[in-house]
Amino acid sequence: MAAQRIVWIAPEAPPKPALGAPCNGCGVCCLLEPCPVGVLLSRRRRGPCVALRWMAAERRYRCGALSVPATVFGWGDGRLGRCLTAWARPLLARWIGAGRGCDCDWTPA
Repeated sequence: MAAQRIVWIAPEAPPKPALGAPCNGCGVCCLLEPCPVGVLLSRRRRGPCVALRWMAAERRYRCGALSVPATVFGWGDGRLGRCLTAWARPLLARWIGAGRGCDCDWTPA
């Protein structure tokens, strides 16, 4: 018998796409467990990633490390923060697999 897991998902979130389909911001993967970047930020391997952000206006989840890195990393919005963000975004996108499609094989019930 497979272990059951409870994951709290915003009711307005889009349904989880099929494995390999483009990401739609459902948040399931990041609510289950953090990616390698999220492990560093969350300091854990299971449970929701602390960098995950609900974007109410978009009705979807987004990675805060990509969408608001100055907030997630505490860089601030000054010149240094903007430089660090410009440098870090491409690396973070690669490390989290942004743009590669859904890699979460768990299906919410």
